[in-house]
Amino acid sequence: MEKFIPYEKLSKKQQQKINKSKRGTWGDINPVTRKSENSKAYKRKRAQAWKKDIPELRSNEYQSAFVYKSLCVGCS
Repeated sequence: MEKFIPYEKLSKKQQQKINKSKRGTWGDINPVTRKSENSKAYKRKRAQAWKKDIPELRSNEYQSAFVYKSLCVGCS
């Protein structure tokens, strides 16, 4: 029978060996914390999606006219 030695008095290697034997695996569980997506956060992709529904916005003529009008502040 081995003589009892308190854990604190064991060598560091022996303490590590005991610690490793006590540890287990997570198995099928993934311990990574997950959080749901913030529904109030701004999403650029969703904000720009309305342009895909309007066929006029896809043409180059409309886009160039729109850019010109937005740049011309004093024009009527």
